[in-house]
Amino acid sequence: MKKALLYLVGAIFLLSTLAFAADKTASPVRTNVVKAARMHATGKVVEISNESIKIERTVKGDIENMEFNLDKPSSGIMVNDSVKIDYTEKDGKLTASRVAKVILKKKEIKSSGAKSASDKK
Repeated sequence: MKKALLYLVGAIFLLSTLAFAADKTASPVRTNVVKAARMHATGKVVEISNESIKIERTVKGDIENMEFNLDKPSSGIMVNDSVKIDYTEKDGKLTASRVAKVILKKKEIKSSGAKSASDKK
């Protein structure tokens, strides 16, 4: 009798677990939307127009030329300026979303002959 009762409780537990698992509704189908990765490049402007910009950059000692289509014309950028370009790649075409001029900072070099007052003790 105890054995039959134990089997009955086990069967009820198993069937209730299956009933709760089947009760879940299916989630809506999601389409995989691939977001374009935003990348950036820094280099010197070789050519610029209202529709495109060409830069020359150095990667591991090799000089590489890159051409970008512009979303909107960039103002204040001229040939031989150093720029940083944020871009995306779609269907093999590079599209620049942002073009910013890079101002290079020069290192301050202290002359070895001049000593500050704190060094002379």
